[in-house]
Amino acid sequence: MTIYRFDQPGPLISPILVAAFDGWIDAGGASSVAAAHLAEGAQAVATFDGDILFDFRARRPTLEIVDGRIAELTWPELTLWHRRIDDRDLLVLTGAEPDFRWHEFGVAVVELAKRLDVGLWISLGAIPAAVPHTRGVHVLGSASRPDLLLGEVQAGPAGILRVPAAAISILEHAIAGSGIPAVGYYAQVPHYMSGPYPAAAVELLRAVGRHLGSEIPLGSLATALEETTRTYVERLEAMVDEERLPSGDDLISEIEDFLRDRGNGGGRGGTGGGGAGGSGGSGGEKS
Repeated sequence: MTIYRFDQPGPLISPILVAAFDGWIDAGGASSVAAAHLAEGAQAVATFDGDILFDFRARRPTLEIVDGRIAELTWPELTLWHRRIDDRDLLVLTGAEPDFRWHEFGVAVVELAKRLDVGLWISLGAIPAAVPHTRGVHVLGSASRPDLLLGEVQAGPAGILRVPAAAISILEHAIAGSGIPAVGYYAQVPHYMSGPYPAAAVELLRAVGRHLGSEIPLGSLATALEETTRTYVERLEAMVDEERLPSGDDLISEIEDFLRDRGNGGGRGGTGGGGAGGSGGSGGEKS
């Protein structure tokens, strides 16, 4: 029994396949937001069977009740999308990280990649790290060949790192084992973030754009970045006007409180994705 429904998209020329799931290694929702942005306006190529892959008690469908009437159910989804960016075919696999049958899922995705003649696989992820939001977003890479990473991204971290695996990493390993070149880009998100972090999503999109040879329009993500910066600057200006600009230590605390507030009740930087608290990244073992 197949675990997905396939709709032939027509002939593709060496498409790139980008994959990201919400949940594990999706700190700040950065990778799932980036993938959702890439999939805007795309057509579904393959839709995976949620009854087979998801634990609905862990990922409950969203119920909409209107005036006491059950109006709509929205179920967790996992879909492979197709669109063109300039003269390149792009496939985007995104949605909820599967709970079950990871071996079978890996086999199915490799089968799809071969069937669609995928020329390059790109995993996207985001991990909590001891980095400040005042610096540019740092991205770590993984690659099946040393020459595949583009830009200034370096493979890392150095040495041996043992951590709980994510489904995205299972797929990257399976894809590379099938002979398809595979890379991964993992944005580091400030560990004190508890909500959406659009700066990391933007940096992941730039990494994908380098492989596509195109600059990906940021749209609403650029607006979210500007809004986050502007709101915080206005907050600092108000404190100066009231002659209560904080000291260095107080300023750090103020910044962290602001970013937590943005995550708990502020605007979102895009669709999809869980916060850093749900994305893990702790509990790793390095040797």
